[in-house]
Amino acid sequence: MVSIIVTNDDGYDAPGILALADAMSELGEARVCAPAVNQSASGHKITLFQNIAVSRKTVGRDIPALAVGGSPADCIALALLGLVDASPDIVVSGINRGENMGQDLTYSGTVTAALEAAIHGIPAVAFSLARADADCLEHYCVAAQIAIPIVKMALAKGLPPFTILNVNVPPVARMADLRGIRLTRQGLRIYRDCLVEVAEGVVRVEGEPPTANTDELGTDVWAVHRDYVSVTPVHLDMTAHQFMADLAAWDLQLPSG
Repeated sequence: MVSIIVTNDDGYDAPGILALADAMSELGEARVCAPAVNQSASGHKITLFQNIAVSRKTVGRDIPALAVGGSPADCIALALLGLVDASPDIVVSGINRGENMGQDLTYSGTVTAALEAAIHGIPAVAFSLARADADCLEHYCVAAQIAIPIVKMALAKGLPPFTILNVNVPPVARMADLRGIRLTRQGLRIYRDCLVEVAEGVVRVEGEPPTANTDELGTDVWAVHRDYVSVTPVHLDMTAHQFMADLAAWDLQLPSG
């Protein structure tokens, strides 16, 4: 039987992961290994040389779950280091409450949990619902149903080494409201954060939600803005290959003496 680990960054009992875990149980043996509390925007954080609490739970349709006192990447690293009985066939991360497009990928615990799986040689897919205030279970249900054929295909076809799929789903309550699936590249997000001084020596970051150029054809933000499901292949090699020749022209040398 296919073995699937389901994780996220919103917490092991968030509505998105419950919908996703139930959907994945249709494909095989689904197990949840996710943060005990919300770890949104935790990035690719790994906890070293510190104790990490782990407790056993059940979620959804009596799906076994591990609630981990760490980041989403911690959850996958620990699972693949032996916290779960056997290595999974695939890791599925989400369904995140809010989109993960453009530069969001560097912040997202949902996406970096999938990347952690790729580091360990396990195929992985990340799913996000493009609405940060989405409490409507119908939206998660639609996204979860979309996850089934995408994960099924990833299992059948496989993914290249160090590569994941990053999927963003428009917030619609009916499958009929979606226009289709588009293969996309990362778009460009425009962040509108601002620094707020709460009290003497205390600050916080606030601001309006990010915007993006939704007219740039073929990007994730273009697709989701038009009610397409966006599927973006993401690779761990972050080398700027197109800049290598220009960088070589710098003729960098060690300092003399």
